[in-house]
Amino acid sequence: MDTTTPSPTPQAPELAPASSALDGAELEARFMDEAMPLMNQLFGAALGMTRNRADAEDLVQETYLKAYQKFHQYQPGTNIKAWLYRILTNTYITSYRKAQRSPKRASSDTVEDWQLADAASHSEVGLKSAEVEALEALPSAQLRDALDSLSEEHRMVVLMADVEGMSYKEIAEELGVPMGTVMSRLNRARKNLRSALADVAAEYGIGGTK
Repeated sequence: MDTTTPSPTPQAPELAPASSALDGAELEARFMDEAMPLMNQLFGAALGMTRNRADAEDLVQETYLKAYQKFHQYQPGTNIKAWLYRILTNTYITSYRKAQRSPKRASSDTVEDWQLADAASHSEVGLKSAEVEALEALPSAQLRDALDSLSEEHRMVVLMADVEGMSYKEIAEELGVPMGTVMSRLNRARKNLRSALADVAAEYGIGGTK
């Protein structure tokens, strides 16, 4: 009688590591192709939120770390910029606002002009034409001062709508408020921004902002 113990049958899970490695490589490649090119845009938004270059850099780094860890949850073909912006906004709210960090204005010698000068150029709900003209023509330092004059909730909706190009619906989802609230805030924010820009715009010969 043969008492030799039969060899164990190979199990299917033996293939799992190779499959997981392949999936991981594909995810990493997609992340590099789809998410990384948006880093400059997210940095501009982060700078608008924190008003401090070092904090903005930290916020973007933390955002991308979380995005990389959660990238398997991202649905291909959907709006990746909105997905990243959701992570950025949530990270800002939980890590910065709850920590009650005092906002610090970024100095003009450390902030690149492009970070704020692109405002409204690619927004489906962008500013009115006179305001677009003012934003494009004004020095970035003046634009920063105008944005800094807004309340935090108004500044955030302006950044989301007119810098990041997000729709009312996307902003409402990110902030967890009704779309009507977003429209109301954005309307008031734009009026306040227009008022803040008016005198400077007139100085630079740009009419129609009042």
